[in-house]
Amino acid sequence: MNAALSWTLAEIAARVGAELRGDAAHRISGLQTLSGAGPEHISFLANPLYRPELSATHAGAVLLRPDDAEGFSGNALVLANPYLAYAQLAALFDRTPRPAAGIHASAVVSESARIDASAAIGPRAVIGDDVEIAAGAVVEAGAVVQARTRIGRDSRIRANAVIYHDCVLGDRVNIHSGAIIGGDGFGFANDKGRWRKIAQIGRVVIHDDVDIGANTTVDRGAIGDTEIHEGVIIDNQVQVAHNVVIGAHTAIAACCGISGSTRIGRYCVLAGGVGLVGHIEIADKVQITGMTMVTKSITAPGSYSSGTAFESSDRWKKTAVRIKQLDEMARRLRDLEREIASLRSAGLAD
Repeated sequence: MNAALSWTLAEIAARVGAELRGDAAHRISGLQTLSGAGPEHISFLANPLYRPELSATHAGAVLLRPDDAEGFSGNALVLANPYLAYAQLAALFDRTPRPAAGIHASAVVSESARIDASAAIGPRAVIGDDVEIAAGAVVEAGAVVQARTRIGRDSRIRANAVIYHDCVLGDRVNIHSGAIIGGDGFGFANDKGRWRKIAQIGRVVIHDDVDIGANTTVDRGAIGDTEIHEGVIIDNQVQVAHNVVIGAHTAIAACCGISGSTRIGRYCVLAGGVGLVGHIEIADKVQITGMTMVTKSITAPGSYSSGTAFESSDRWKKTAVRIKQLDEMARRLRDLEREIASLRSAGLAD
């Protein structure tokens, strides 16, 4: 998008479906935070922690909920979900370069690859045998797409990402730099103390509108496929092991580890650092808080936690001592209960 372009507040309000309170002709040419905004910027208030910054902002307009707009003297675009409106407007001001259609002279492309004329293949990219790349797709500099992989319309493989052989990517899939899609799963058989590698003969199948963060790894299936359904978003540095299935519109934050053959439902949220053991199932609409270790299936929607919240070091040291004493305390309590029960049976205690 040309950075010189700008939009009136009337045009922006129509785009996001907001009620405009203020100067409809005021022009906006960028997005900015409440504290960093000037008259040419539009900002938003979604987190109440930033409510004190609203009164001091110099933004040309602010996206606000109706209750936050009360008493605000500046230009306001009022709607139920300011953060969603911000997401919609971000595309107007996105300056991410998009290469021109065509194949760069330094790219290495197999003669058997089928690449739509509107796709873009960047410098030193490598496209293997029988790869199919659909209209509008982008493979950036240094990315590798191995044999027989299919990449859907308007998908984007960022610089230095690697897509192994036989993977299937749907439309509008975004794979960030350093991500590895379709690497071998961790499959080995023990032969009298020596590990023998098991060939991983499945695929990775990624459905439409999936976003996968930088340096995330998605392993191919051992026999069947690893599958990520439509609308899933995965943050940076996440490990998805072989034969995992992730349901539609689930969100997975950074540094999660998902062990093999685990199935995650639709509309789930895994916060940062969550770990899931293998061969379990997570129901739809489950939220798992940060650093939780999930050791068995979750069969009902809801929020689940296991990580302990932080506290001062002095208090944590005392808590750690108590944790070590829990087993002894439980045995003493059990013995005490038995003694009381014995006394009651003898009529010596109430």
